[in-house]
Amino acid sequence: MEAPAVHRPVPGEPPSVFLAGGITHCPPWQSEAARELADFVVFNPRRTDFDVSDPSQTDVQIAWEYAHLLRADLTLFWFPACDAVLTVQPITLYELGAAAATPGRRLVVGADPGYPRRADVITQLSLSRPGLTVHPTLPETLAAAHTALTTRA
Repeated sequence: MEAPAVHRPVPGEPPSVFLAGGITHCPPWQSEAARELADFVVFNPRRTDFDVSDPSQTDVQIAWEYAHLLRADLTLFWFPACDAVLTVQPITLYELGAAAATPGRRLVVGADPGYPRRADVITQLSLSRPGLTVHPTLPETLAAAHTALTTRA
């Protein structure tokens, strides 16, 4: 389910996962994640065609992400090492903080060792979500998400 398509849940569908993480100046990691998690409903905010200069589309994008972040059974956060050294993904950090502070919100988090704020992600989560592992690779993060979705509480 790619933004801005509207998801209409159907009875008996598998659990859902929202792919939260870097988009701007970052590799298209979401396509690998969507392939690996294809047994589940995947909410992918990375659009194939998105005009960032169109403010009306930005509003649509933000509203879609907000709705689907709340709707997802699990939120997978991935902080890739991006092309631009100064890309720290501030929106993703904001979303992670909000999600970590929400009791009962199911999270799987990964941060590439090359992500410049990895230590901050680990430290913040050790305080807000003690025991939550921050995985170092996308494959490990995806495997943890698959396990979490399979053992849905």
